[in-house]
Amino acid sequence: MSVDPEEHELSRRRAFFAALPFLLLGLADVVLLLKWGLDPLWGFMILPPIIFVSVLAWLAFRGGFVRDRTGEPGR
Repeated sequence: MSVDPEEHELSRRRAFFAALPFLLLGLADVVLLLKWGLDPLWGFMILPPIIFVSVLAWLAFRGGFVRDRTGEPGR
């Protein structure tokens, strides 16, 4: 069972684009909090969970966890 490097790179790229909305929404939330004039500490307090969830989503999409759960046949 060999893994094609090009397919693996494509999987990483697709995972990045699938997880990107999570990251962008989280960063927009931080910017919105800072524009409202809240203490900047609140913005930076919610930043680590946003990054953690984005990385978790990237790992799930890259590793095929999402594909395995949807019933899509494996290759």
